This record gives sequence, structure tokens and C-alpha cells, in this order.
Amino acid sequence: MSRGYSVIALDNPKCLANLGGALRAAHCYGAALVLIGGARMQKISKLVTDTTKAYRHIPTMQVDDVIEHIPYDCVPVAVDLVDGARDLRSYIHPERAFYIFGPEDGTLGKRVTDRCRDKIMIPTNDCMNLAATVNVLLYDRLSKERKA
Repeated sequence: MSRGYSVIALDNPKCLANLGGALRAAHCYGAALVLIGGARMQKISKLVTDTTKAYRHIPTMQVDDVIEHIPYDCVPVAVDLVDGARDLRSYIHPERAFYIFGPEDGTLGKRVTDRCRDKIMIPTNDCMNLAATVNVLLYDRLSKERKA
């Protein structure tokens, strides 16, 4: 069993299908906590794409601002297509990571990225949807953990 944990923070997600898919990914890959923040609060128990009902198995909180809820001694990591972001393929995940994902129709912005120690991106030809991005990132964390 690995040490540490991962937290998934979704900053102002837009699409219900992607929100459900992100919650399902968090459950599949063993995230310790999911935070959903911003003005677009959703009724998470009604998400048809969260077939595992992740909120029943992982602490899931709806908050005003995800950046205000970073656990003690946990590394905030912005996952976004922003200047200076490191390529996920060569990224070494922190033992305790607080991964923050932006909305499908925008970016995290300086309010969040300035508070993040790390900024990472998944190299693609175009942007991926939120659920796919959460899946790829958590799979990458898992695959690198097994090699360590």
C-alpha cells in the first residue's frame, strides 16, 4: 500500500456529466477527498455518470472556494493548460497532493495558480474534458507509485 493521499478539487465545474465522471474517477483511483467549489453548486446525488455514487464512499464537500481548504502539509497542484506548467509525463507526484482542476469553460486563473507550488499539464493536441483529465492524472499517479 502506498503512503500519502490525493485530494481532488474541482473549481467551478460546468458540465454535470463531467462532474459525475470526475467523482467516479476519484472513487476508482482511491482519492481521499473531493471538493467541489464555486458558484455552480450541483446536486451530486443525481449525477447519472457517477455510477458508483462516489459521495457515499469518499468524503465529498461543496465549498465556496476550493483553494481555502488545502489540508495541512499537502501540496497544491494546479492541473491546467497554463504558462509554465510542467508536462505530466515527467512529473513526480507529491506524497500528499491537492490537485485542483479548473472549469471546462475557463481556466483556474492567478487566484488559484499563485497559491500552487506546482502547475502541471497533460500534453494533448486540444483540451480534454474534466472527467478525462481527472482520470488521466490519477492513473498517472497510480502508475508512477507502483514503480517507486
